[in-house]
Amino acid sequence: MSGVTLSSVIKRYGETQVIHGIDLKIDDGEFCVFVGPSGCGKSTLLRMVAGLEETTEGQINIGARDVTRMDPAERGVAMVFQTYALYPHMSVEQNMGFGLKMNGHPKAEIAEKVAEASRILKLDEYLKRKPAALSGGQRQRVSIGRAIVRGPEVFLFDEPLSNLDAELRVEMRVEIARLHQEIGATMIYVTHDQVEAMTLADKIVVLRKGVIEQVGAPMDLYRDPDNRFVAGFIGSPSMNFLNGVVEGGTVTCPGLGESFSAPASATDGQRVLVGARPEHLEIKPGDSHDVELTESLGGVSYAYITASTGEKLIVEERGDHRTTSGARIGLHVDPARAFVFDAASEGRLR
Repeated sequence: MSGVTLSSVIKRYGETQVIHGIDLKIDDGEFCVFVGPSGCGKSTLLRMVAGLEETTEGQINIGARDVTRMDPAERGVAMVFQTYALYPHMSVEQNMGFGLKMNGHPKAEIAEKVAEASRILKLDEYLKRKPAALSGGQRQRVSIGRAIVRGPEVFLFDEPLSNLDAELRVEMRVEIARLHQEIGATMIYVTHDQVEAMTLADKIVVLRKGVIEQVGAPMDLYRDPDNRFVAGFIGSPSMNFLNGVVEGGTVTCPGLGESFSAPASATDGQRVLVGARPEHLEIKPGDSHDVELTESLGGVSYAYITASTGEKLIVEERGDHRTTSGARIGLHVDPARAFVFDAASEGRLR
């Protein structure tokens, strides 16, 4: 297995530049997730690693090899796509071994590798079935098995779960996480779903408009975002943002009706955004905020609140006593749990 290194990687389509000088190191055996909104460049970057998109400038290394100008077949990667792309007239066994067969591998070797992939993915009882007789999750496992039998240095996943329903997506997330633990291969995974990113990744790369906004372990990004974009993208429901101002070393936030010490880098008179996650806001007695709607999900509920300033917030509640729609409340946030961002640049103030 091998790691992947991107050095000053740029992608242009004619005069339009979509990837802007990406530098990134993915360690051997690491599960790295590219995440971001549609159009951020995550799939383009993955396809550049695969060799399906030409790299305009920069260098891509897999292990010690410079693969920037190599054909896809020479790179030692295997890709799992959003669509299963299985041959409908072939059995599961034949689909998984087809690539090796076309490359002239001996039948005994193909059978051995298909059997091992089948064991890992729990497909033994389906080997003689055709794709039409499989569920969506089973078909995606076959697609992953086809990648496993090739014995690649790096696995690439391009939104592999987006065609599955919610229950199957959860099931397949567990399958992919277990697969990574068992074979220990380097994996790069693209998704727009930050829940997938948080649950699967060793390392998350947050992209926006072809630029890396932040790289880190899932909980590091959650607890210590560098800017408003990362803070709002990581975490579900999204972080609340409220207007505030720095006065005399204090951040005053009218939407919360609270003040707290300003970060060291803040300046007097600076306009800021105060960020507070739904689970870090505490409902207290008061009448300055209106509860417009509550959603109860059993173990947790979400209160949708309009502050006295007209700003909208979401508050997470647990326990036996929860807010009801139409109530008037007060809010409190522990200053240690509040994030402060410059209103103009949206960078984090520390």
